[in-house]
Amino acid sequence: MPFLDLLRPVSDEELRQLSAKNPGWQLERWKDGRLIVSPIGRESGYLEALLLGQLYRWNQQRGLGLVFSSATGFKLPDGSLLSPDAAFVFRDHWLGLSPEEREAFPPLAPDVAFEIRSRSQTLEELRQKARAYLANGTRVVVLLDPYTHRVEVHRQGGAEEYPDPQRIPLDPELPGFTLDAQELFL
Repeated sequence: MPFLDLLRPVSDEELRQLSAKNPGWQLERWKDGRLIVSPIGRESGYLEALLLGQLYRWNQQRGLGLVFSSATGFKLPDGSLLSPDAAFVFRDHWLGLSPEEREAFPPLAPDVAFEIRSRSQTLEELRQKARAYLANGTRVVVLLDPYTHRVEVHRQGGAEEYPDPQRIPLDPELPGFTLDAQELFL
């Protein structure tokens, strides 16, 4: 993961401005202030769209919450600002925020976060992000590696690995949702 170490931590507003001035790059911030700088690739963008479609269809049937794309940065309790490739937040958690908090970087950990590995990332770097999400209250983190056709599901109790999976149920965190990995890994 490429890092940018600055002389001081970047504020939320500065991060917003940097993102606006640098389209094509995803900027995130670790709790220690280091910036994560990642190019947005076509392959991971395509997979993100497919994944968001699965989550959206599932949520349309159940109406349990909101689905977010990688354009949303979540300000985690430890001060990190991370943007999962896809995220889900239960409705009551979202409605617990003020309108101002919803408009800015929402100050909460998503209930479920999905990260798709790009060529510029290692699986260990994604695992580091999974640990950060879980430490801040995310219930489950799903890591997808399109290059090895592997999925890892991280929960507080540990991780499960699925080499070349077809379908992966994500109960109880997402009731009735089954990740169709076969659709994602063409």
